[in-house]
Amino acid sequence: MEYKYLGKSGLQVSTLSLGSWLTFGKQIGDNIAEKLMDLAYDHGVNFFDNAEVYAKGESERVMGAILKKKKWDRSSYLVSSKAFFGDGGKLPNQTGLSRKHLFEACEAALKRLQVDYLDLFFCHRPDKNTPISETVWAMNHLIQQGKILYWGTSEWSAQEIMEAHMVAKELRLIGPVMEQPQYNMFHREKVEVDFNQIYKTVGLGTTIWSPLASGVLTNKYLNAFPKGTRLSMEGLDWLKERSFTPERLEKVRALNDLAKGMGTSLAKLAIAWCAKNPNVSTVILGASKLKHLKETLTALDVIPLITSEIEAEIEKILNNKPALPMF
Repeated sequence: MEYKYLGKSGLQVSTLSLGSWLTFGKQIGDNIAEKLMDLAYDHGVNFFDNAEVYAKGESERVMGAILKKKKWDRSSYLVSSKAFFGDGGKLPNQTGLSRKHLFEACEAALKRLQVDYLDLFFCHRPDKNTPISETVWAMNHLIQQGKILYWGTSEWSAQEIMEAHMVAKELRLIGPVMEQPQYNMFHREKVEVDFNQIYKTVGLGTTIWSPLASGVLTNKYLNAFPKGTRLSMEGLDWLKERSFTPERLEKVRALNDLAKGMGTSLAKLAIAWCAKNPNVSTVILGASKLKHLKETLTALDVIPLITSEIEAEIEKILNNKPALPMF
């Protein structure tokens, strides 16, 4: 396993990490979740990603029980939570980024995960109804209380992130260290263009999600639509419609042929392509089966195979390279 610093912070995070969205507490049994975490940890993964909204808190409870059972040295792993959507409650103050919800969401996550502090705590979405200054203050209070070590954002715009940093600088507080955006071969604009200057100025770290575009960047959808995948789960029709299109399928087939010609799989190529980006701190892997995680955990071996010629082939197939601004 390779490790990178999270932005300009001194925190080292494994280049590949394990997430629990749609799997822990929902799609898979607790015994499979434990085996997945075991496998990841044994392969050097030190970051396990979670959120209050995942399975309405059940994902964190499952992960917390596993962490307690394993008794891994607390200094050997990082665990995260995210707040915004809540864990199922819809009453006032049970969602959003107010000081009240952030404090209560943090406390709930600590109890579910059975840890004394969160290494990373994310604002899961921007909150138009809460002043950014209130959110920045709340995160700093949690840091001062020793309940979180680093705070960041997820799916915030570059402007919103910089506003948080401006507030933090003015008040001599700590700004967001990391952002968790979606990033894959089909979703590139934010990571490759929007944040381009932020990497250089405030030193933003990124914990990217959906490197396989919800499983589309694998060989499982090349022919008939299989059952039992996340795109076939109840309530995820929106994800299926967005991810599974004829145009994408055509590109996936071409990418799959390219991967086979390189002696690897499409899944490993797609993950290696993300990890090769120097502005990606860690690639969050998701898996419901051990065999899939065993495969993707070796994806870093493919990075040396992505030569300039291979990169050109990938760009030709994708035909979606974002254009950097002229100034």
